[in-house]
Amino acid sequence: MSQVPPNIIVALDYSDPEQAIQLVNQLPNQACCLKVGKELFVRGGPALVERWVKAGWRVFLDLKFHDIPHTVEAACQAATDLGVWMVDVHALGGSEMLEAARDAVEAGGGDRPLLIAVTILTSHQLSTLEEVGIAGNPMQAAGRLARLAQKSGLDGVVCSGHEVEGLRDHLGAQFRLVTPGIRPAGAAQDDQKRIMTPEAAVRAGASDLVIGRPITRADDPAAALTAIQTAIQRTEF
Repeated sequence: MSQVPPNIIVALDYSDPEQAIQLVNQLPNQACCLKVGKELFVRGGPALVERWVKAGWRVFLDLKFHDIPHTVEAACQAATDLGVWMVDVHALGGSEMLEAARDAVEAGGGDRPLLIAVTILTSHQLSTLEEVGIAGNPMQAAGRLARLAQKSGLDGVVCSGHEVEGLRDHLGAQFRLVTPGIRPAGAAQDDQKRIMTPEAAVRAGASDLVIGRPITRADDPAAALTAIQTAIQRTEF
């Protein structure tokens, strides 16, 4: 299990960069990490990421690179040049692609971003895995891909809270388990199929919790963030 309280990563899932900026301005200064995904990055561009990096925020660039090894290597080098805290690729790209991504971030020296791999999206369930030809249930598939990522020298994986405990037992205490689909008790499930409360994810061994709408759509985002942090701090892990 995790030995320290996990990071809270606020998912900035906005179509309007100005709305994302306004939200970040409401959060306690560097009290969490920020996740910039595909839509916001396409609309706001690298300048938006650089703005927050320069302001001292830890930024998770969540673009899930998945392409031929050379292309992914170049993309990870570009992310490293932006100064992001963490970047991800798809484990389904295979070991050659994963190792190319690792080489790219390591070329930046000691102050490099964390490199993690997406295993199975939290929107997947058994039927959708079968539809795309992935064998086994989500836990089995995530386990195979997580072991591949660790063998390829990555720092961790993105996985559902429901996979965390099993992965933690097999992959050790130092391997990062970044967990989306986190919803406080009573929050709407939205489009996530496999969700978990922050407290349960902490007990299972998650190292980083990705939380979006329960914070970004709250009447008081800072208060919502603080409430989640307080709940985590009171959780035995």
